[in-house]
Amino acid sequence: MSCRKLTLLSAVVLVIAGAIEGGLVNAQVQFKDFKPVTDALLQNPDPGDWINWRRTLDAWGYSPLKQVNKQNARQLQLAWSWGLGPGHIEMTPLVYNGVMYVVNPMSKDGAGGVQALDAVTGDLLWDYRHPLEAPPVFNGGNMRNLAIYGDKIFLATPDAHIVALNATTGKVAWDRTTADYKLGYAYTSGPIVVKGKVVAGIRGCDHFKVTGMTDVCFISALDAETGREVWRTSTVARPGEPGGETWGDLPLIYRAGGDAWIPGSYDPQTNLIYWATAQPKPWGRVSRRLDGDALYTNTVLALDPDTGKIVWYNQLVPGESFDQDEVFENILIDYDGHSSLFKMGKLGILWELDRKTGKFRSGYDLGYQTQVELNRLTGKVVYRPGILEKQASGQPVEFCPGFGGVKNWRAMAYSPESHALYVPGTTVCQRSAFSPVDQVERGGGNSVRPYAGEETLATFPHPADPDHRGRFIAMDIKTGKILWEHPTKAGISSAVLTTAGGLAIVGDADRNLYIHDAASGRILYQTRLPTQVTGFPITYAVRSKQYIAVPVEARGETGGNAVFVFSLPDAPVTGRSSRSASR
Repeated sequence: MSCRKLTLLSAVVLVIAGAIEGGLVNAQVQFKDFKPVTDALLQNPDPGDWINWRRTLDAWGYSPLKQVNKQNARQLQLAWSWGLGPGHIEMTPLVYNGVMYVVNPMSKDGAGGVQALDAVTGDLLWDYRHPLEAPPVFNGGNMRNLAIYGDKIFLATPDAHIVALNATTGKVAWDRTTADYKLGYAYTSGPIVVKGKVVAGIRGCDHFKVTGMTDVCFISALDAETGREVWRTSTVARPGEPGGETWGDLPLIYRAGGDAWIPGSYDPQTNLIYWATAQPKPWGRVSRRLDGDALYTNTVLALDPDTGKIVWYNQLVPGESFDQDEVFENILIDYDGHSSLFKMGKLGILWELDRKTGKFRSGYDLGYQTQVELNRLTGKVVYRPGILEKQASGQPVEFCPGFGGVKNWRAMAYSPESHALYVPGTTVCQRSAFSPVDQVERGGGNSVRPYAGEETLATFPHPADPDHRGRFIAMDIKTGKILWEHPTKAGISSAVLTTAGGLAIVGDADRNLYIHDAASGRILYQTRLPTQVTGFPITYAVRSKQYIAVPVEARGETGGNAVFVFSLPDAPVTGRSSRSASR
């Protein structure tokens, strides 16, 4: 080797070594004051941190920070950005004590996992890669959220593992397999942590089982310190168990669905975990040859955090037949002496339940669905005349919304200042023909188009507004009144973030990031990013400065996924609101 080549090689080695050493030094400085996260902290986070999926365990998606507000939002500028790996992005950054934790899509070649970044500069602190046992079945290896507790970050994976990582080094503390990925089980959302237990819901229950197999979809709790399973609660009622008769005489192997693929919420006052489930599968009563309610699909479950026992349940759409999930976030709000749980599924109905008993309190239909009639007094829904009969005939049937729903995984947010929920909506309809599915082992399934038991013929704009596919809607929680709405040509593509600065933040598939006045709906700031805004925007503060972090996705591309972080030009914080004061 020539002296010149040796010198160049030595220089490269020194640069790489220097970068690694610099990163390690930076990480040592960043984590020197790390304090373990407690249950008390999860229930009442520091205003500057974002340490739960929706910041708080009540799933508000709201921050008490107000340095960025209605008066100055137009001054926002890019502070830093960080590239994410290829794949589908629906990610929620976590921020604790000046460190941001992001999850990258995971793949068979080991590209993807968790990274810790300096939340002020975006500098890499550590990087954990999780090699999958097989290519991801769902969503390109996407993971929606991480959890933090004690000195650990908790990652759920597409091959049905839950992994505990040291929060300051990224080293694996424990790794537990909760189900067999070869049978289709997977995680697409991460856990929440309640009373020292890592609680997560599994998905992958699309296909029929095999003879002798007793597994169904479930929610489980692992000990945060050791990974030992503490309890497991099935989300499909088995033959001979309470609710089992709602599946008729179907044997267990043909009882599919009930996936629990969105994180739950927790209320320390009732000491209950609230988790919701997806529809029965295959889609369509005609496809699965069943007219029964199919518990516990499309159901809100209230679980004892110590045992996993179902304390109460409320099935919102019994025997659902058009892929209209009710699996999404459960938002816990107290008002006028009521302890309520609010949620909205694909049908675009805002449900309010008493979270102590599960009883129906109110329901408000946005008016974009054409499938069911809602009884406003009882909360019961029935299919509109003729729609199930047409589905059963095998003829094409038109229905709104389509399979994507009015409201999907993109979470609503609540503002205690306006007493409103902010809904990211999409208005697209569908024309499809359904057919029965052969009841054979490992049959059924809705993972790959064309979906089992139906043929997709067409999607088309909603006749109520054919020029817009998206709507950002503010709803009063007490009356269901629409306070304002913002139609968008492209669909809304991100979850919603609200703040004490009077802001409601969301993005669309046409690459627009919008910051609205939460009270009036006026657009205060709009910028177009390189790729579509997606995932779950958050806000946080470090050293008296507020930041807004927004994930983006290059749909169908090999690169371009990133997180963009915005801030104001340097200015002092106008005041720190405590969570108790702001709520």
